[in-house]
Amino acid sequence: MAGSHRAPRGGSRAAAREARRQKARKRNQTIAAGVAVVVLVGGGGVAALNAFGGDDGSGPKSGATDDRSSDAHLLADAKVLLDATTAKPLGAGAWAVTKTADGSSAPERSFVCQSQRFADPAGLRTWVRTFQNSTTKDTAVQYVEVSNDKAAAGKAYTSIVGWLSGCSTPQTRLTSSYVTTGVGERGVLAVFGQPSGAKTKYKTVAVAVAGKATMVLEHDTVASTPPKPTTVLAAATAGLKRICAESGGCGSGAPVVKPGLLPSTEAAGFMAPVDLPVLPGIDEPWVSSGGTKIGEGTGCERLGLKKAKPAKFTTLTYVKPEAKVPTEFGLDDTVLKFATPAAAKAFAEQIRKNVDGCEKNVSNAKVESTGSVSVGSVRGETWRAAYDTGGGKIFTYRIGIASIGTQATYVLFPVLKGLDISDTAFNETLVRAAERSTLYK
Repeated sequence: MAGSHRAPRGGSRAAAREARRQKARKRNQTIAAGVAVVVLVGGGGVAALNAFGGDDGSGPKSGATDDRSSDAHLLADAKVLLDATTAKPLGAGAWAVTKTADGSSAPERSFVCQSQRFADPAGLRTWVRTFQNSTTKDTAVQYVEVSNDKAAAGKAYTSIVGWLSGCSTPQTRLTSSYVTTGVGERGVLAVFGQPSGAKTKYKTVAVAVAGKATMVLEHDTVASTPPKPTTVLAAATAGLKRICAESGGCGSGAPVVKPGLLPSTEAAGFMAPVDLPVLPGIDEPWVSSGGTKIGEGTGCERLGLKKAKPAKFTTLTYVKPEAKVPTEFGLDDTVLKFATPAAAKAFAEQIRKNVDGCEKNVSNAKVESTGSVSVGSVRGETWRAAYDTGGGKIFTYRIGIASIGTQATYVLFPVLKGLDISDTAFNETLVRAAERSTLYK
């Protein structure tokens, strides 16, 4: 039976994933221990905490003055915050301020992905103001930290961007992200999605630093499609204008957003955990671990690496080491670098032909196309391939191949009972994997 010998890879693949899951679990424990050591013996005080995310930095911060600072009155009045009128760029309807808190009463978590109470535990003051739209039921929050100097504000900004890029908020995925100009000295804007029934709860977050102040503005809405960044950009611009009049660091030029991925601490060219799909009922975060040799794929792909001759290729496997899932569970991301864009495109095209024609060459295979992707310079295709090995055993995989520039990206996800993602989610994952691959050298 042609090709059937390739289907029973489930067992060896499961064993390999279990080994990587154990490795990932140990790595998590090591990282946690390492951070604790840095905090305990690093001797850097606040600097050490900022660099590694720190603890909750629960030192007192309030709207009151601080005699230790030469800028004791900087942004000391809540009037510098957005109000019901200036929040209108967030969307039509009636906006109202629901609460204003200073550093002494600020909640532990004010916006999505926030890892600790303050980004600058030794800062001068913090303001948190929340809003609600009685018409649309949308909500928003403005979070402002005032540091003692520009260097500390820059570190606070970097910490917050790090929280977003390393987001561990359950059931949250990075939908899109941008770099902003004209809003403070530098900034980013990110859209996160959280499943909410038939629709998605989107959290659009703008972060910017202006002189000694760092601001976060988040807008939450439930919709069928991701919101455009323009509304939050306009509101963030209005908020920064009020703040930078006192703090300094006002942006120059018109406010603009340009697509740009948030930084990742993963190996260059690979997805951050927040890029990966959300699975219902599994809140544990994705963790990457070293991959294994990819061989020829599951059976349909016939990767033919010796013939294709990529200059370099690497595989990372993403697992959820703390989740109660079968050992086969995980997602493989393989990035291949070729000498020219034409070679990368030709490789992806050959894999497409192989999978599209698989049923003619592999008698126990059933293949269904699940879509093509064309986003920016990314071009690719995805499938769902099932191999019937007899005795009621069927191994099913989602397969994706894409190219961008001199890189090709091959993504593989085993479909397990109760552990599948939608065609759309897999296609979005393939696009994100390809976008990240441009940094693979």
